[in-house]
Amino acid sequence: MRAYEDPATWTPEPARPRWQLVLRFVATLVCFPVLCALWLAAAAVLFVVGLFADAIAAVSNRFERGYLRFTDDTLGGIARLGSWFVTWPELRHEGDTEYYRARVDRRVAHWTTLASAPREPKKTRPPVECSIPLRDYRGVGAGYVAEAAGGQGWELRPSDVRKEVRLWWAAASHVD
Repeated sequence: MRAYEDPATWTPEPARPRWQLVLRFVATLVCFPVLCALWLAAAAVLFVVGLFADAIAAVSNRFERGYLRFTDDTLGGIARLGSWFVTWPELRHEGDTEYYRARVDRRVAHWTTLASAPREPKKTRPPVECSIPLRDYRGVGAGYVAEAAGGQGWELRPSDVRKEVRLWWAAASHVD
């Protein structure tokens, strides 16, 4: 946490009312298949349009980059429509700090395993940055994420803790 940041944002989120979670969970069960169908339909349309746009992309590299960015923004935007969804584990464990501690520890350990893997020649480098979404640390707060990640060699990056905590693998600065 930086000195200029509000310490209240690094604390656990207040537990949501049970009725609200149940209502969101039921709405998730109804809306999730619709969102999946919408995403698949958009992906199919963008793929077909991309086949025709491939002729233009053969001539214009700028068009290809723009089309790929448009495709990514479109499909990502559709996926973000489900950000309000409530999953079964969230419904069951709302307010359970031990569950969220274990969830954060598991997520940080996963990223640590990936980042600390030895670099293989002619392969992509291990990831040196990651983000832990609010969904994973809601019950314990971003301060616990910073504490758990710091213990495993991660450093904080500028983050909006109301959405995610961004981390950077400190050992990545080591020159091979």
